[in-house]
Amino acid sequence: MATSTISAPRALADTARTGHRRLDLSRLGPNWYATVMGTAIVANAAAALPVAVPALTAFGRAVWLLSLVLLPALIAARLVHLVRHRAAARAQLLDQPASAVFYGCPPMALLAVGYGTLVVGAPVIGTGPAVAVDLVLWSAGTLYAITVAVGIPLLMITRHRVSVLRADPTWLLPAVAPLVAAALGPALVAHLPEGAPRAAMLYGCYALFGAGLLAVLAVLPVVFAALVHSKLPVLLLTPTLFLVLGPLGQSATAANQLADAARIATPGLAPAALHLAVLFGVTVLGFALLWLLVAAAANLRAWRAGMPFGMTWWAFTFPLGTMVTGAAGLARHTGFGGFTALAAGLYALLVLAWAVIGVRTVTGVAAGRLLAG
Repeated sequence: MATSTISAPRALADTARTGHRRLDLSRLGPNWYATVMGTAIVANAAAALPVAVPALTAFGRAVWLLSLVLLPALIAARLVHLVRHRAAARAQLLDQPASAVFYGCPPMALLAVGYGTLVVGAPVIGTGPAVAVDLVLWSAGTLYAITVAVGIPLLMITRHRVSVLRADPTWLLPAVAPLVAAALGPALVAHLPEGAPRAAMLYGCYALFGAGLLAVLAVLPVVFAALVHSKLPVLLLTPTLFLVLGPLGQSATAANQLADAARIATPGLAPAALHLAVLFGVTVLGFALLWLLVAAAANLRAWRAGMPFGMTWWAFTFPLGTMVTGAAGLARHTGFGGFTALAAGLYALLVLAWAVIGVRTVTGVAAGRLLAG
C-alpha cells in the first residue's frame, strides 16, 4: 500500500521511478502484506456474494490458493529481512513513523487468509483442517492486531516525531486490525464447543469490534483535518484515500457476522444483534459510498497529473473488498435486492482493480522498479 519501505513521501516517488534491477530485501517493508490482504479479500468476497455466478466458486478457490502461497512466501522474505537487515527493520518500526503504521497489515493478512481457508478452502482440504488453520491464523492475527493497536500509538506518543498536521489515511491501519479480527472471528463460533466457549468468542469479538471502531473514530477526524490543512505531500499517496473505506466496510461486515454468530452462541441476543447489524451497516455503508466517490475523484485527478504506479495502489483492494462483504451481509439479512446489486457491482470493480494492480506489481518487481537496490 506504499512503496518499498514507505520511510518518507520522497522515498515513495523515488522507488516508483527507479530503474535499477537488483532486488533489495532491506527495502521490504510491512506494507507488502497488502498484496496478501488484497488477494485474500477477492476470494473471501466471492464466497460472501449472495448471487450465483458460473465459475465464481472455482475462481474464489484459485485466488484463495494464491493467497495461501503468497502469505508464507512473504513471511519467509520478511524473516530474511529481519535477520540480514536488522538495522533497516529496526528503523522501519522505531524511527520511521510512516513505515511503522504499516505494521497493521501483517495481522490483517493472517486473519484474511485464515478466514478464506475456512469459508473457501474447506471443500478442498476438509472442514477439520480448515478450522484448525483458521483457528491458528485467527489467534495469531488477533494477538498481533492487539499488539499493533497498542504498540504503534505508544510509539507515536513516546518516540516518533510526528505532527497531526501531517497525518494521512495510513494512520488508520493499526486501528483497523482489531476490526478485522472482530469481523472474521465469528465464523469460528459454530466450530467451538457449545456453551461458554462460543459465548466467549462472541463477546470477545464484540470487544474487538468496539476497540477497533472507537480507535478509528479517534483517528479519523485527525486524518481528515490534516488532509484539509496540509494536503497529501506526493501524488503517489493519493490511493491511500481509499483506506478510509476499510474501517467503514469492515465494521459493517463485523456487525453482520456477529449477528449470525449470536444466533448460535446467544440466541436471546440474536434479534437485537440483527437489528443493530442492519441499522449500523446501512448507515456506515452510506458514508462509505460517499467517501468512495471522493477518493475516486481525487485519484482520477492524480492519475491525470501523472501519478506513477507504486505499492500504494494496493490501498484500493482490501478496503473495497470490505464494502463488498458489508453489502453482502446486509443483502443476506434484509433480502433487499439493492444490497445484492451493490455487492455484485463493487465486486466486479474489485476484481478488475486487483487484476490490474497485481499485474503491475509483478511486472514492477521483475523490471526492478519495485524493491530495487
